[in-house]
This record gives sequence, C-alpha cells and structure tokens, in this order.
Amino acid sequence: MRITSAEMTDVIMPKEDPKWKFALGARPESVGLLIELRVENGITGHGYVSEIPHIGYPITVVKAILESLLPKLLGAEIFERRPLLSSLVKQSGGCRPATAAIEMALYDLSSRIAGMPLYRFLGGAYRKSIPVLRILSIKSPEEIAANALKLVKQGYSYLKIKIDNEDLDLDVARIKAVREAVGKDVHLTLDANQSYSPKEAVTLFQRIQSSDIDLFEQPVNVKDFDGLKYVTEHVGCMVEADESAASKQEVYRLIKERAVDSISMKVLKLGGLDNMMEISALCQAANISCRVGANVGSRLLNAYAMHFIAASPNISYACEVGEFERLLADPFEGLSVENGHLQVPEDVGIGVRLKR
Repeated sequence: MRITSAEMTDVIMPKEDPKWKFALGARPESVGLLIELRVENGITGHGYVSEIPHIGYPITVVKAILESLLPKLLGAEIFERRPLLSSLVKQSGGCRPATAAIEMALYDLSSRIAGMPLYRFLGGAYRKSIPVLRILSIKSPEEIAANALKLVKQGYSYLKIKIDNEDLDLDVARIKAVREAVGKDVHLTLDANQSYSPKEAVTLFQRIQSSDIDLFEQPVNVKDFDGLKYVTEHVGCMVEADESAASKQEVYRLIKERAVDSISMKVLKLGGLDNMMEISALCQAANISCRVGANVGSRLLNAYAMHFIAASPNISYACEVGEFERLLADPFEGLSVENGHLQVPEDVGIGVRLKR
C-alpha cells in the first residue's frame, strides 16, 4: 500500500503560563509541525514535531528539512518503513526530530491499516496505566511551592523541580519549599539542565538531602561525562542523563563508563521509537534504568510515547507525558490525565483524534 499524499501544517500552542521557563530558555508558546500521510485506500496517519532549540533543532531548521523529505515519501510502500526511514535519515543530515515525526506518521498508518492500537503492533503491553511526572517551572520558592501543591491536589504524586543555579541558595529554598508544601509521600526529582558544575551539584545535594529526592537529572554540561560520573558517585540519589543522552552512541558511552544511573529517552531527541527500543534494550542488558522524559507538544506526540512505554519492559519510574495539560489549542483530543495517571489509548493507531 503506497503513500499518495504528504502534507505539513504549522502548529502554535500557547502556554497556559506564558512565563513558564527552565534553565536553558523561555518562550510563551510551544511551536510545532503536524504531518499527515495518506495511502491509496484513504487511511491517514499523523506525526508531530516540536522545536528543541536548546539541542540544536529550532523549528525553522526542522521545517526546512521536512519540506525536502516529504515529497520523497510519495509512492513509497508503507510496509517498507525501515529501509525508507534509513534513507531519509541520511538525506536529513541526521535531523532526528524530523525523521521521528515521519516515523510517527508511518507507525500510525501501519497500525491503523492493521486495525489495532500501536502498542499491540509493537508486540503487546507490559502496562496500561502510566504514572505521570509533572514539571515545575522556575519560580520563586513561594510560587513553585504553590504550583506543586496545586498539582498534588489534582492527583499527581510525581513532580520535577526545575533549577538553574543562578543562585544556589535560591535553588535550595525552592526545593525545600516544595517538599514542605507537598508532604513526604510525593516523589520529587530535580532537573538542572546543565547549569551546575560537578562540585556545585554535590554541594546542592548535600544541602537538600532531607528533602528526599529520587533523581537528579542532567546536573552538568552536556559534554561533561566525567562530571556526570562524579555526581553519580557522590550523591545519594539516582543521576540521569538527558541532553548528554541524545543519540545511541552517547548512551552507549554513558553505559560503558557507568556515568549515570538512568537515561531520559525522548521521541524527538532520539529520532523515534525504533531507536528508543534499541536504547531501552541496551539499558536493560546493562542494568541501567530508563524512562521517558518530557515530550512537550501535542497529545499526539505524548500518546506516541505512551505506546512505547506500554510496550517496553524497562521503564522503571514515572514518565513526563502529561505536559500537554499546560498547553492550549492542541489540534488533537482524546487524552487526559486522571488522578496523576494516563491510560494507554485503545483506539487503532496512536489513538488520539484530530479535531475537525
């Protein structure tokens, strides 16, 4: 069955909080691109990509690459996904978000044609209910604590505190304020987005040990693998790589050097589910934890990640697949968080619906 049309549409999703920010930047909206592929019998599949400027993929670059790739899909056989994607990866110059969006649409099409949810197309489910980790934007200690309490009252029991090291004392105050606000039963993680030196990260952790942190994500610079290992060896929680784990090659190095305890996997960062499945298997063999990090964008993108979470045996912690809740004007519907959990869609394909 061959592809007869390939179209792309701009998507702008304003943030509910236009002042939402993290250590590497701030923008009042999430911008992305929606891809629609259609085959001979009229069935359509959708893919989505949002920009990731802090790791080198502004939306203008991704859009230009997709504009060059989409015409090459016309006439392609849908069930020859792997060789088709392999060719597109080479032609994209290694732009993983662009090829991930195309892979998403191809998987959506394939599972729709097969008449089953994507997780079944991937081999079946290890889990159907996914605990969601929600992210707390950088604010004053009082504001971030209030936002944390609001999420806990909505049913969330996993939260991530963004910090930036502009003032270490202020980061300490933020963390302690959140713990005091939410009580001892809520799971807390930290994400510095590369803003700390190794020794500063250890100093920070020593000062907030009583706050009972589960995981410290990307404390140091993306290229500082030795620094990641230093933090891993000197703090009393799991240390996770995100920006440092942007490819299979980097994940292999992190595992080989035992530099971290966990890997944050993201659909767009890693180039799609096929790569994520390889990385998950590699982590499992090496006894390294992995989970799905923030997929900021449409419900379509998050639902796609959820099917991977369902079909992967090596997911050991809450995942960041609920950030669509803080975005407005989503072109897709059919996914909502209930009591801090998401249920894997059971409809055919990715399982969310394009609003008409």
